[in-house]
Amino acid sequence: MGSKNKLKRFRENETFENVIQPSREEVINDALKLKGNWNEQVFKNDKPLVLELGCGKGEYSVGLAQASPDKNFIGIDIKGARFWRGAKTALEEGLDNVRFLRTQIELINYLFDTDEVSEIWITFPDPQLKYKRTKHRMTNPEFLDKYRKILGNPGYLHLKTDSEFMHGYTLGLLQGIGADIVYAHHDVYGNEYTPKEVTSIQTYYEKTYLEQGKKITYLKCHLGE
Repeated sequence: MGSKNKLKRFRENETFENVIQPSREEVINDALKLKGNWNEQVFKNDKPLVLELGCGKGEYSVGLAQASPDKNFIGIDIKGARFWRGAKTALEEGLDNVRFLRTQIELINYLFDTDEVSEIWITFPDPQLKYKRTKHRMTNPEFLDKYRKILGNPGYLHLKTDSEFMHGYTLGLLQGIGADIVYAHHDVYGNEYTPKEVTSIQTYYEKTYLEQGKKITYLKCHLGE
């Protein structure tokens, strides 16, 4: 994407009512006053709150919002030029149960309160295969601890990925901390018991992976107290 196109999308995001773009300082200093108040102040209802972390173009967040009008969704990513597409689609389709938040994933505990979140989706994250980058892996122990703190009871973590490594790595960590594994399979399209929400929504990248013959893995767990 060219720099001019990125700037255009950044400017458009600033006009979108469904996009929130705080500075790092605003998040850390709780200047938004949204922690613990997302449903009351943003969605104006008390529906379950669901996050998609590293939402990319926002396709999955939009798909989930379309499929589940009884829930509120927030797609989170630091790259606003990417989720511009999802935000624009949501506005065009009048989806009032989805928002997009531009921030770093490591700051979610500054933005969401204990038990405020009902579910977390992580879809096709970078497996960060280089050893020195494991701290950025979105299901490493530090991140799992952050997720556990904001998830209610029961609160569910979903991981959908084309990376067998990421699937196995995460499953091993979850079993190590005694998480309740609700579902885990290395080929969601080859298993008749896969939840419909997992196969009915396909991102651009997922379609590409499937065309390449890659298997798509998925797991769902309850992280516990």
